[in-house]
Amino acid sequence: MKPTNRREFLHAAARWALAAGSLSATSTFLYGCEHMGAVADLGTALGTGAGAINEEQAESIRKSAHAVARTFKDITPEQEYYIGRAVGAVILDKYPPYNNERANRYINLIGQTLARASDRPETFGGYHFLIQDSNDINALSAPGGFIFITRGMLRCCPTEDATAAVIAHEIGHVQAQHGLQAIKKSRITEALTIIGMEGAKHLGGKELATLTRTFEGSITDITRTLINNGYSREFEREADGTAITLLHRVGYDPNALIEMLNAMDRQLVPGRPDFASTHPAPENRVADIRNTTERYKAASTPAIRQKRFEEALGSV
Repeated sequence: MKPTNRREFLHAAARWALAAGSLSATSTFLYGCEHMGAVADLGTALGTGAGAINEEQAESIRKSAHAVARTFKDITPEQEYYIGRAVGAVILDKYPPYNNERANRYINLIGQTLARASDRPETFGGYHFLIQDSNDINALSAPGGFIFITRGMLRCCPTEDATAAVIAHEIGHVQAQHGLQAIKKSRITEALTIIGMEGAKHLGGKELATLTRTFEGSITDITRTLINNGYSREFEREADGTAITLLHRVGYDPNALIEMLNAMDRQLVPGRPDFASTHPAPENRVADIRNTTERYKAASTPAIRQKRFEEALGSV
């Protein structure tokens, strides 16, 4: 993925959202269809009293709210893609890309193989995998399939199977759309009052500014969760479960997830703003997943697989 200015991402996404009416669809996903009737009522209220909008505009809001409530049950793949790109831009501000074509190509080969075996093999913009030039031990996934792994994390992986375990865990977060669930519902309220599918083409600078502000706030919610707060233990457990399933489907050793966690536990430095601050302790995760992985017999790594791993990532 080519690094791009964060502000460029935000404004491009906002312009696209106006053209496609995306905030209305997003609002249903985040705000709940049961609240859309209240928005329709707001359209009626805005049509009366001092400073009221005209009846045509009020009707536009009412019709838009009802159309959204009927039509959208989830965020669209396109919306998720634009959100993911913006989150990715913020992540790249923290961890710059590692310019090693061979290593990145290798990571993408593993990642694309695992993604195709997942319950969500396709996203709007496809899956993208990138190594980041940092000694921090971390791996992050943005909505839509943008997955980042630091050099520090890769050094915790003694085999290709262990590397695949890290990637499969992040695919698990994308598959379950955990990132999107970090967006605060309150972000959408203001935008809902002025943005509708029918009326989007008539919006001006003020409305565009509101949309951009709401969108940027949503990106902040996600990136704060990824970089500072971390997911809930429930989400991490779900992603670990997905990783075990994917490793088995592709032919990797599911026990490599434990191998990677144990290796990482030995290298984590307490107090650093990396994996240790945003994830449950490795020993706790191992305890959670051991019963699941014990059903799979440990598999030896073929020599040719270990050779290609060392050739691709030996210098990382």
